[in-house]
Formats: sequence, structure tokens, C-alpha cells
Amino acid sequence: MTFRVAISGLNSAQTDLSVTANNIANSSTTGFKESRAQFSELFSVSSVGVSSLATGNGVRVTDIAQQFTQGNIDFTNNSLDLAVSGNGFFVLSDNGATAYSRAGAFRVDRSGYVVNAASQRLQVFPPNPQGGFNTGALTDLRLTSGESPPSATGGVRVVANLPGNAQPPSLGTFDPNDPDSYNHSTAMTVYDSLGSPHTATFYFTKKSQSNEWEQRMYVDGNAVGTPQALQYSSSGTLEQPANGSVEFPQYDPGNGAAPLTIKVDVGATTQYGSSFSVSAITQDGYTTGRLIGIDTESSGVVQARFTNGRSIALGMVALAQFANPNGLQQLGDTSWAETFSSGQALRGAAGSAGLGLIQSGALEASNVDVTAQLVGMITAQRNFQANAKMISTADAITQSIINIR
Repeated sequence: MTFRVAISGLNSAQTDLSVTANNIANSSTTGFKESRAQFSELFSVSSVGVSSLATGNGVRVTDIAQQFTQGNIDFTNNSLDLAVSGNGFFVLSDNGATAYSRAGAFRVDRSGYVVNAASQRLQVFPPNPQGGFNTGALTDLRLTSGESPPSATGGVRVVANLPGNAQPPSLGTFDPNDPDSYNHSTAMTVYDSLGSPHTATFYFTKKSQSNEWEQRMYVDGNAVGTPQALQYSSSGTLEQPANGSVEFPQYDPGNGAAPLTIKVDVGATTQYGSSFSVSAITQDGYTTGRLIGIDTESSGVVQARFTNGRSIALGMVALAQFANPNGLQQLGDTSWAETFSSGQALRGAAGSAGLGLIQSGALEASNVDVTAQLVGMITAQRNFQANAKMISTADAITQSIINIR
């Protein structure tokens, strides 16, 4: 009887040492969660319960429970490294099977998919065409390798001040090459439907009537339409056109692109003081862009940045949480699978429904406290030695009994 009790103690101490050794071995493993061996006593139980004189039958391992506490966040220089600060697991696709992980060391494979070292693909909520994300579906995150298509300029906004004391130019005939034929000018770059840049120049000419100006637009040195009248009030604000918008006729760039139709918003122009100034001049077109980087927001939205200044949402990183994380089945490679004990995965966006935030350019370190593990190792070693001594003592007693004559 004593031998069996002591052997159960040896086995339990050995299990405790093995758990501690595994924790220490993975103290530098990204996203690793330490485990803890849990034990319970054994009794011989009959149909009427345990006797008050029962001494017990030893000990057994009841569970090796993982501790899903937060690990430290270590920052890296890789924008595809992701860390979850708070609750939640990354959702991964392993050849169609779903796995969950806290390790966010991702990279791009030859097909453009974002994967981890085990080639498991990171899952995201796909973007909707009309904006937002479809949180009811999952898809593989794939980085676009094509170029961002161009968009032709359709609107220009000019914020400028025309001097209130300006006089009509000395030359009565307008000539874009002669500064004496107009008062002021400003230029900007616009784009056609093929993404080719063109220089649009706006000329402002004071009329002989009070508070009246003319605006002309030239593209690549060619006049577009006729002069457009601007009328200001005695307080310097724009009165005509009433909607503050000047629409010039179509301009054919002559390179195979669609004709340009540019509407100029001059509603913010004024006629104050004695100096000409341009506070802002913007347009809504852009040229072709090449991928230059990937950004991941704290909400998990993955944005592709292009050289033309555009950003395209590729998806929103999906996170999952469980009612009982300790019920997850370990799969190796710092990943887990859903089980009946863990409960069904509850998926959502970072920062919602109790889920943590995502930190880009960072990794979650192992939550193993090496000092605590070393202390636990000493305790397990002492337990092992004590049970071994118990076997030696029981053996000596047994030998004494055998030697009785």
C-alpha cells in the first residue's frame, strides 16, 4: 500500500517537473502560455462513501491547465508582426481547418497571402464594396501586388484672396505669356483617366466694374472654354456664381484618355485687403500608384499604402474569444483548436465585445516567469526526493518484517 502511494507521488512530481521544464524551454517562444499541473488526492470509495479511518491512496494529476495571462509586448521593425493587447486569439486557416493563436509573427508567402511560420493563413473580415466590413464572413488576408488605378480630376477647390484695390491690367487683350494682361495666376497638377499629369493654370483678371473679376483656365498651355465671371459683394464675399462653383467645358488631353471635365469650387475665395494670396488649392484626381507599405490600425483594419497617396482597406483582422479558454485543444506551433469544453468561438473586431486591441509592429512575448518556474522546480524536486525516501523507508520496514523469525 505504502509503495503504491509513494509511486503515485513520484509520478506526480515527475509530471510537475516535466510541465516546469516545458515552461522554461518556451520562455522565449512568442505567444506561448505557461501551464500549471494540478493534483488531487485519491481515496478508495465504496458504495457508502469513504471511511473515517481511510488514509488515502496517493495523488493523481487532474489537469495541466494553461494560464492565458497577458505576455509583455515587444516591439519590432516588421509591420506584419501583430500583438493582441487584451483578450482574443488570431484566427488562422490551416488548409481549411480553423486554428487560433496568440503568436502574431506573420509574413507574406509567394502567393501574397499573410501566413505564419507553419503556413497558416491569417483570417480577416472582407471589406464591403459600399464601405465597412462583412463581419459575418472570413477570408484569407492577401496583399495586393497590382497597381492602384488612377482617377481623373473632376473637382478643384481654390481658397484664395483677390486684392480689393486691384486695377484692370494695362493690356486690354489677354495673353497668358504676358503678365501685364492679367492680375494674378496660380497653377496645380491635374490627372486624366490614364493617370497622366497635366498642368492647370488659373488666371484672374480684374474688370473695370467694381468687385468683378474674370477667371480663366488653361491646361498644358491651352485655353479651356471662355472666361468665367466672379462677382464679390461690398464686404468681400463671393456673390456670383451663387453656388460658388465654376464648371469649365471638356478638355481633350489628346493622349487617348477620356476628356477632362473640371468643376472649380471658388466659394471660399474672397476680395479683401491689398494682397493676393492662395491659402489652399486641391484636386480630387490621382495617378497610378505602386504598393509601398502595409499599415494595421489598432482596430485591426489592414491598409495598403500606394505611392499616389491612396490607401485601400484589405480587410479587418478577425479576433476570437472563448467562454473557457482552458478547454482549447493544443495543436502545437503555439496554436489551439476549438472543443466542446472551450465553447464556440465568438468572433469580432479588435476593441469590441471585450476583445483586445491590435498592436502593429510588435509581438507578444511568452508569459512564463522564469524565476517562479525555478522555485517551482525546486519544490517539485523536493517532493520527488521525499516520495523516493518514502519508498526507501517502506522497503526497510518490509525487510524488517521479512527478517522476523
